[in-house]
Amino acid sequence: MPSAHRAGRTVLAASTTLLLALTVAPAAAAHPAAEPRSAGSLVLVGGGLKDDNDPVYGEIIDRAGGKGRARIGVLTAASVPESQDPNAGDPATCSNSACNGAYYADLFTRHGAADAEWIPVDLDHVAEADSDRVVAQVNSMTGFFFGGGDQYRYVTSLLHGSSHTDSKVLAAIRAKLAQGAVVAGSSAGAQIAAGADMITGGDSYEALRDGSAPGYFDDASKLGYLPEGGFGFLRSGLLDTHTGTSGREGRSLRLAADTGHQRVYALEENTALVVEHPGSPDESMRVVGPQGLAVFDLRHTRVSRRDGGWSLIGATYDYLTDGDRYEPRRWRVRPASDKKRLHARDRTPVPANDDVFYSLADDDGVPYSFRGTARALAQSAGQREATATTFESGPRFTVTFHKDRHFTSLTNDGTTADTLIGMTVSITPK
Repeated sequence: MPSAHRAGRTVLAASTTLLLALTVAPAAAAHPAAEPRSAGSLVLVGGGLKDDNDPVYGEIIDRAGGKGRARIGVLTAASVPESQDPNAGDPATCSNSACNGAYYADLFTRHGAADAEWIPVDLDHVAEADSDRVVAQVNSMTGFFFGGGDQYRYVTSLLHGSSHTDSKVLAAIRAKLAQGAVVAGSSAGAQIAAGADMITGGDSYEALRDGSAPGYFDDASKLGYLPEGGFGFLRSGLLDTHTGTSGREGRSLRLAADTGHQRVYALEENTALVVEHPGSPDESMRVVGPQGLAVFDLRHTRVSRRDGGWSLIGATYDYLTDGDRYEPRRWRVRPASDKKRLHARDRTPVPANDDVFYSLADDDGVPYSFRGTARALAQSAGQREATATTFESGPRFTVTFHKDRHFTSLTNDGTTADTLIGMTVSITPK
């Protein structure tokens, strides 16, 4: 398996060739702007999926037909191909598409799938994406899992690169989803499910300071996006991954504001967003796993780009945890039935936070820093508002969290604010 950087931060390597492929040619005959009603489902994980996460692997297998019946097709084209892996010949240290495909196939089998097979499409075998033999393999599967790595490799291998059209293999997977199959993915494998303006890289501070640009950049801190999007399986909001462990709330809010998206789904690691009937008016969601899902609502925000810097005022922030549901059409959270409303009693001031987006430059940074301040405010009986700042300055940005009379938090243990509904967030330069 590919090793992760600190707290799950993977740096996606890009080349000038890939950047040119994104910026020179417009999309032609891309996949349809509106997906037909889907009988299938998505299971999207924000990265860092642990081998022993029985609830998430079980969810995928159950939706693919259940233990002893599920047949999972594993796609790992986001990994480097064997030809670029110096350890390709060593099963103990290899980290390429073929050995990662075998790894996940074995893992799904150990979790109860009747069969799991690598779908042999990667940068070494791009032509296989239009092979009738591989399409037949896809059609024998009841579910699919896309592994992590670099999401643009999926564009190159399955979407014909800059032409952004479905390969035969992707078209077959799209049809299987419409017929009832499950499509799952982690990290880049979840990100590629996005619709328009798929994120290609970037860090929160640089995003707030400099804004976004279409393309794919060697500078991993620059906020880039692909206007044509990924596979377009999830279109009801902008999608981001590794949110809390890489402090990406700021970058996703900036990109949403820059590109006109009114909603962001910010996925946490080792936790799944399960989407029923994706792309239809009946689309609904549920969270499975130990962390959660942040949903940002930008319908009523005010954005300013004055000389002092960029600012965003009044985004609504919901944070859902295991068992909670979300109804995109109604913009509504439905908390799990076993959670109770939290009656805040803590009189301790909300702790200071001078690294709200968990900067790589801060050796003492804390993951889930943004969520940490929000939860501390939710648990406070004495404060209605709390602020946190970016580690970097020039300018330094302040994030203001506010809870009004409509705010609700829910708890499992009577003390911890697990689920947050209706907090507002603003970002201003200092």
